[in-house]
Amino acid sequence: MDTRVPTFLIFFVASVAFSEDFKTVNGKEYKDATVTRVEPDGIVLRTKSGISKVYFPELPKDVQHRFNYDPEKAAAYSAQQAADYAAVQKQQDEVLRQREEASQKANQIQAEQQSRQNDIQALQARHAALQQEENNLLLQIGEAKRPGPTRYNRNGYPTKSHEPNPLASQLPLLNSHLSDVRREKSEVRKQLEKAQR
Repeated sequence: MDTRVPTFLIFFVASVAFSEDFKTVNGKEYKDATVTRVEPDGIVLRTKSGISKVYFPELPKDVQHRFNYDPEKAAAYSAQQAADYAAVQKQQDEVLRQREEASQKANQIQAEQQSRQNDIQALQARHAALQQEENNLLLQIGEAKRPGPTRYNRNGYPTKSHEPNPLASQLPLLNSHLSDVRREKSEVRKQLEKAQR
């Protein structure tokens, strides 16, 4: 006789037998439920609406007895589950804390780099402005050092002498200003070199 057919029938009957209705002591019903797992503190049921865990204190005494409910084992299991959950939660909290700390450090570094870049740009702009001012002063000094307009004699011919240059009186002031600009430009250049290191 072939034993494969009866074994198949036994599994089929067993699977049908495991599909049953459960009702809690509070009256909640789980229709056509299949027990997918038995844990020390309850049973896990699969129904058409999904998977649910029903704890043994919620179930009638006969169901508790049928699944070998032991309150001490259930309490120990629940305590272990709570401890495991707390450990996982603590680990997740630590990971989140580390991520937040790393994010804050990254933001701080980025802010410092942006501030440094802004300082460098401001120093570069100031240095360029001082260079332009120096160039303008050099042009003005050059104009002030030139001889004044040519003198002409009565006949309208140019002479070897020149009229006084009206800008010549401003030379001391222009030279003083040029010296101040160069000093500031040198200071700005030092600050810029330091900022770019």
